[in-house]
Amino acid sequence: MPPKKPAAPLPFSETVMRQVRSIPRGEVRSYAQVALYAGRPGAARGVGRELKHLPGQATQVPWWRVIRSDGTLAPPVAHEQAKRLRAEGVTVAQRGQVFRVALKDREDG
Repeated sequence: MPPKKPAAPLPFSETVMRQVRSIPRGEVRSYAQVALYAGRPGAARGVGRELKHLPGQATQVPWWRVIRSDGTLAPPVAHEQAKRLRAEGVTVAQRGQVFRVALKDREDG
């Protein structure tokens, strides 16, 4: 029997969506963290491009849990993002910034 071929790597968009789906309720990750976990460090803008069409759509991908590295929310959906994060118990300041405590590093292992 010939050896099995290794599985083809997932497209970046699918890997990003899997990473975002894995963010627990009440936690956030930065675009840079999602890119890193998706195996593409430095591709934070690519993560943003993958997620930008999700707001307003019925989706199982919790796009609102992804924020900027400085803790701020991403316009033009910052108001909706803040509303959804607050509903999950994340503290969002009036000026639209998530407190740094909510930016958790992924625990591997």
